[in-house]
Amino acid sequence: MTRQIRRMSYLAERRLEEKERRRLEILEAAAEVAGVVGFEAMTMEQVARKARLSRALVYVYFKDKHDLLIGLCIRALEVLRERFTAAVAAETQGYKQVEACGRAYVRFASDHPTLFDALAQVEAHTPIADDPSLDISLKAGDELQSILVEAIERGKADGSIRPDAGPSALLGLTLWGLMHGVLQLTQHKSGSLESAGVSQVELIEQGFVFAARAIASSSALRS
Repeated sequence: MTRQIRRMSYLAERRLEEKERRRLEILEAAAEVAGVVGFEAMTMEQVARKARLSRALVYVYFKDKHDLLIGLCIRALEVLRERFTAAVAAETQGYKQVEACGRAYVRFASDHPTLFDALAQVEAHTPIADDPSLDISLKAGDELQSILVEAIERGKADGSIRPDAGPSALLGLTLWGLMHGVLQLTQHKSGSLESAGVSQVELIEQGFVFAARAIASSSALRS
């Protein structure tokens, strides 16, 4: 009986792994298609063709294009969480951890422009009520935000972040919004940047420096 239960548990685990692998394949295909034609022009049929799956099977995993966009947003947050976690683990000082998260976010936008665009599109639109996929996205975003807030709290405790900089949760949201806005400008306003004689790298670095220095203690800036 115990052996049969173990086998059933094993088979159930394999099915979940296969389902997750297929989900990621569809999302990777969607990212590739969207990177070429854009989210608005992307169709479920194009995604199915790119993933080499039937359109019916794609609909099993994602009920429509909006659901697929939310899926890409969730994937973006998963990748960001991995990068934020690694960035924080590589530093001991709270300010340095916040700084590392900022640089990780910049690299993410550069490495995964389509996932970054998906994140920006979902954040820019009014949520649909009773959308379970969006609930998952919001939860993933909260987990990501908590990593940043914990780093800020650590910085206040070790003296590398000014204690009067403001509530940690508010600082986390402000830093996220600032960096996200700067990165969007580099991607969607490149013509304006060229006219102003500003490169994308210069704008990102300036935004990053401005955000970091706004919360750093004098001792952290000297180190």
